[in-house]
Amino acid sequence: MPELPAFVQNDTFDILVANPLGRALYAERYDDPVARENTACFVFRSPAARRFYLDWEQVARGAVGTFRVRAGRNPYDRELSNLIGELSTRSDAFRVMWGANDVHLFREGTKRFNHPVVGELALEHESMDVPGEDGLAITVYSAPPGSAAEEKLGLLASYAATSAEERHTSTEAAAAPGDETQA
Repeated sequence: MPELPAFVQNDTFDILVANPLGRALYAERYDDPVARENTACFVFRSPAARRFYLDWEQVARGAVGTFRVRAGRNPYDRELSNLIGELSTRSDAFRVMWGANDVHLFREGTKRFNHPVVGELALEHESMDVPGEDGLAITVYSAPPGSAAEEKLGLLASYAATSAEERHTSTEAAAAPGDETQA
């Protein structure tokens, strides 16, 4: 799916793998040391998340509701319990939302982003469990054909490809022996 941002995450919101456009869409999260490639840590612990998600509270409530469902399914999951404990002690917003006891999963809908490269972007998303892989889900974003969002996704794909090529070129240049001339 090279034209659609996509990633696979586990029950604790760790992004395990993302395609290039998925990485470009979530570049701020990948660059944030607080996030540690974890969407929930980015949402609740990074100030950048409130700028990045135009509907931050909806995203945050969705994450907490998903945690409730997952904790109910597997109450002895130490990794999940540890992450919930970390977020409870380090994020007032998480603690308040966790205390509300909302239980729900948002498997599809629209997310609005304020992307640093392409600006405001509204994308449809759908999450599906990975067959045969308990605890893994793939999330895919799309834009309606002919929409401004589709055009911005194209710009983001071009930016991601250019950035990847620049990283590749600079890595090759750093690895190549220097052209030293002696006087």
